[in-house]
This record gives sequence, structure tokens and C-alpha cells, in this order.
Amino acid sequence: MLIDVNESQLVLVDYQAKLMPVIADGAQVLQQATKLAQIAKLMKVPTWGTEQNPERLGPNEAGLRALCQKTLSKMHFSAVPDGLTDLLQAPPVRPASGNARSLPKHLQKPQAAAPERRSIVIAGCEAHVCLLQTALDLLDDEWDVCVVTDACGSRTERNRDAAFDRLAGAGAELVTLEMVAFEWLRSCEHERFKDVLALIK
Repeated sequence: MLIDVNESQLVLVDYQAKLMPVIADGAQVLQQATKLAQIAKLMKVPTWGTEQNPERLGPNEAGLRALCQKTLSKMHFSAVPDGLTDLLQAPPVRPASGNARSLPKHLQKPQAAAPERRSIVIAGCEAHVCLLQTALDLLDDEWDVCVVTDACGSRTERNRDAAFDRLAGAGAELVTLEMVAFEWLRSCEHERFKDVLALIK
């Protein structure tokens, strides 16, 4: 099943100042995460960040942080116990306003519910700790989870790869930045195709 841009949200886990220098290929991982967030912004995909114990590990890299609608500070390794699910929930539907001449409620057309974005595209560090635990909790809560492997990192490749194995076994889709980008676009005729292509190249 292709990733639908209208059903997607992006979660970027812990790309923090004191953590990234010890991540294997950390500069490249951060670069991919930043491109992913830029593409999400172009495609109007809601984007959320998390920071693990920021007083000790510092904030997320400034450019990446600026691309997030909100950044959640957390102490649990998984972001779910500290409120990530509240950010991901669809906004409530506003009740119809009316006046004395409005139709009685039983004659009014029901308002369409706000579309749910149940597909979570997620990437982060460390892949085998905070990213893994957040993704597993989201899967337990019945979200569809796609892990962007080339935007994830750990201090060692062995830990990163073990996380991917476990996530795949738990039902997460393992994808790459380009897979996400082109599935969001679907066509070279999309109005944002050239902008996205420029970021990828």
C-alpha cells in the first residue's frame, strides 16, 4: 500500500545537539531528516519533533526544529507516554454555528469529520532506543507506521540494524526518504514535483 500524503503525519525523534556527534554517519542522518521535514512542509504534512531530556542533551538541531509545528519534550524513551498521541489526534470538528432562523438540528446535514491522518512517517535517533520504543507504542495503538531508515541512526550500525529488524517484525514498514517523497507526490505532474526533486538531488 502506498503512503498517502493526505493521511500522513511526520514524527522526528531526538536529533539533538549532544547526541548527533556520536551517531554513526550522524551528519548524513541529520541531512536526510532535514530534507524529509522540508518535503513534508512543501506537501503540507503535519510535522512533530521530540527531544529527550533536553536539559542534558540539548535541543534538536535548529534548522530541523524550525520545520516542526511543535517539539515535545520528553523523559520517557518512547514519546507516547509524554503526550505524542495528543499531538497526532485529528483536531475536533467545530460545531455548526447558527441563528434563530437555522434549521432544527434533525434537519441539518451532518458535518464531515476532520480527516484522520493515521499514517505516521517516523525517523530518529537512537534507532534502537527512542525511535524503536516510540514506533512500537504507536503500532500498539494501531497507527500505521513507516520508518524512514536512511534518516535514522544509532551509535553503532549493529544497534540500528537490530532496531529495523525488530520494527519490521512488529509490523512497521521500512522505507527510505525517496520512497516517501515519490509516494507523497504520486506523479511528475504534481505541482510540487520540481521543488521536491531539487531537495532530493
